[in-house]
Amino acid sequence: MTLSNELIDSLLADYKKPEDLIGEHGILKQLTKRLVERAFEVELAEYFGHGRYEPVANPAGNTRNGKSKKTLKREFGELPIEIPRDRHGNFEPQIVPKQQTRWNGFDAQILSPYALGMTAREIQAHFTEMYGTEVSSR
Repeated sequence: MTLSNELIDSLLADYKKPEDLIGEHGILKQLTKRLVERAFEVELAEYFGHGRYEPVANPAGNTRNGKSKKTLKREFGELPIEIPRDRHGNFEPQIVPKQQTRWNGFDAQILSPYALGMTAREIQAHFTEMYGTEVSSR
């Protein structure tokens, strides 16, 4: 999967000034938040061995247990995110580890592969190499 021009055009439909892209409520901040929170969900499904609303598949009976809030400090300001929890408190997120509050370079790490024309599968392999964890290409 590649990032299509149609998707970019859709994201930029209301773009009028730079603040619309990189401002406090800009597309970049919203997109980063959604990508990170979606990555948490993918990591949690991998951790449990089943998706949300599917029967519990792990022998310990551990299940999802809501979310906790965290604010990440990054180049473009603060980013409030919600991190899913498990009942046993053993889930260790990979994309933003526990106790981490500063997130330098992530915007560039996400945007530069797309800017270089990498496909979603190539980006997936890149993140696997960088972070030692697999993420979905979808």
